Amino acid sequence: MTYPPYTITSAILKHVANISEQLAARAALRGLAVDLLSAHLRRENRIRTIHASLAIENNSLSLEQVTDIINGKTVIGPPRDIQEVHGAVAAYERLDTWQPHKLEDMLSAHAILMRNLVERPGRLRTGGVGVFQGNRVVHMAPPAHLVHDHLTRLLGWLEKADEHPLVSSCVFHYEFEFIHPFADGNGRMGRLWQTLILSKWNPLFAYLPVETIVRNRQVEYYESLGRADAQGEATAFVEFMLAALSDAVTDIPSDQVNDQVSDQVRRLLEALGQGEKSAAELMDDLGLRHAPTFRKNYLSPALEAGLVERTRPDAPRSPLQKYRLTITGRRIANGNAYQLV
Repeated sequence: MTYPPYTITSAILKHVANISEQLAARAALRGLAVDLLSAHLRRENRIRTIHASLAIENNSLSLEQVTDIINGKTVIGPPRDIQEVHGAVAAYERLDTWQPHKLEDMLSAHAILMRNLVERPGRLRTGGVGVFQGNRVVHMAPPAHLVHDHLTRLLGWLEKADEHPLVSSCVFHYEFEFIHPFADGNGRMGRLWQTLILSKWNPLFAYLPVETIVRNRQVEYYESLGRADAQGEATAFVEFMLAALSDAVTDIPSDQVNDQVSDQVRRLLEALGQGEKSAAELMDDLGLRHAPTFRKNYLSPALEAGLVERTRPDAPRSPLQKYRLTITGRRIANGNAYQLV
């Protein structure tokens, strides 16, 4: 049996082709792939990535709170949750300084990510660990004395792998989670390291909010890990992650956001102005009475394009929910052409 064990399926080939084609087409339009995202959009995506990755691990802070922490504002919340944000920000800022196949870089990343959160940040575990669902063990990781050998073998494979990086990054992610090399922080480390692997292939992946898509499919994320465990190979997980990556690439804004804004969305942006308004207030300002039409033609396209954001992103159905313009939305509302360069 080959190491690591996985099978290239038609679904995997389809996702790899789709992602590659989309990236090539967009890069041809705008030059270097990373130039598809403006500086502020890269920053917004990085914030969403950090928030989503920590939320998967049950961090209670909202996207707005995470943004405030990154902006240096005081936030009231659990000290551990706040420290997790600081660690994640520091780790993602160092992303381009690490090499995916180097164990010392992985240990350095864990030390930064988990500083003040575990007793031995940056050290491989010395005890047994398992993944639990309630009181039931769903995955028992290899014994601690095997961790170093398993991890160095995996990193050695990664360095020499001739598989497409889209595939090898997903295989690595699964095998890393199977080994569970650290006492804590394995989930966020696995996702960070896949981002690192992909960013070495295409810098755009350093700023794509893949984590947000994974968080929205969190049940499927863990189910795919479980299926891979049961099948004894990474295939099921690779298919899931490639689907998530494909969706993230699909959601990259096109060449010029300003050209994509419909008359309805532009009216919505003008109605929002510089303040925050509820859906009912916006409908009233726009002279609309049919809520489904408002959501389909006005609100949903604006949210999906990143022109409008929720004031309560973690509670989209909250009766207290309001909406406001993003930086991009303000530029469009002010009549400024905005190109993603």
